Amino acid sequence: MSYSVSVKKMNEILKELQKDYKVYAPKRFEKRGRYSDTDLIRYAEISMVEEIVYDEKADFSPKEVIYPITQTLFYFTEHEYKESKVHDKGILIFARPCDINGIKRLDTIFLENGDQEDIYYKRLREKVKFILMECKEGWDTCFCVSMGSNQTDNYSLAVRFAENNLLVEVKDEAFNNLFANEKTTDFTPEFVTSNQVTVKIPEIDNKEILKKVHDLDMWESYNSRCGNCGACTSACITCSCFTTSDVIYSENGRAGERRRVWASCLHEDFTEMAGGHSFRNTPGERMRFRTLHKVYDFKARFGEEQMCVGCGRCTDRCPQLISFATTINRLSEEVNKLKNKKVSQVQAASKEVE
Repeated sequence: MSYSVSVKKMNEILKELQKDYKVYAPKRFEKRGRYSDTDLIRYAEISMVEEIVYDEKADFSPKEVIYPITQTLFYFTEHEYKESKVHDKGILIFARPCDINGIKRLDTIFLENGDQEDIYYKRLREKVKFILMECKEGWDTCFCVSMGSNQTDNYSLAVRFAENNLLVEVKDEAFNNLFANEKTTDFTPEFVTSNQVTVKIPEIDNKEILKKVHDLDMWESYNSRCGNCGACTSACITCSCFTTSDVIYSENGRAGERRRVWASCLHEDFTEMAGGHSFRNTPGERMRFRTLHKVYDFKARFGEEQMCVGCGRCTDRCPQLISFATTINRLSEEVNKLKNKKVSQVQAASKEVE
């Protein structure tokens, strides 16, 4: 069932929801943007419709709601440890289709990647319900259509924002009573069908091609461009890398807490081992790893969609203006060249036999 709801009434509904839920949405933080005199849009708790930024892309994704940047796992003394706790409320997240699909990728990494579920992710994730924010056009760096992440049916409510009211689709029966006295209407959320940017996923279908992809000259071009700052991975909805650190409360180290902290495969020390050995030593090698993880490894391992959802935030945040869509397309072109070269070699060999 769908309803037409005034902004005033929707605020009353949000107030009622806050008794049982923490409500998160893209929110504007004035003068806190990356450049002087610019704003920052990121996910935070909201209490009014007017706080929701629905007509601009958020600089960061909603993943930090359920996968915090810094998260205490447990507290310890020399004799025992105690697991950290979380709040007892549910979580409602206003999110676009690409982000809802992105969190589905995180679910795979944290809940299906190995024999054990990540309990620290799970205990927050199982609280979440989504409020879909209709997205019919996208922005100039989006390529969600190419990645197949432009649509979803995984939501409890869906909203379309208008000047003085909201159209709301209610899929989850648990919320029906909140809209019982509202005017019904004909509303089904629409999804973006084309982007300004398109990408072609590289078809790496055998180990021979994969080996040659690892040795492509294109990766060396990132040695002078990528600064390994990790801005792209911090904004990415599907990046999940982390490290752990211990915070010691006393000088003798007998009490403290262990925290999980976001990390990045692009950081120079990410693969560093004892003795100073590292598996990936150059920006190009690290960019190769990240790119293949997003458009090859994840699907090859789990048999699902590609990891990247095409939100374009990595491109938006990169201080070196590296377009990830362009990187994917460059890789696709190189893979096609390798395949065409292989076909030519086979044809030449056949002619020699004849």
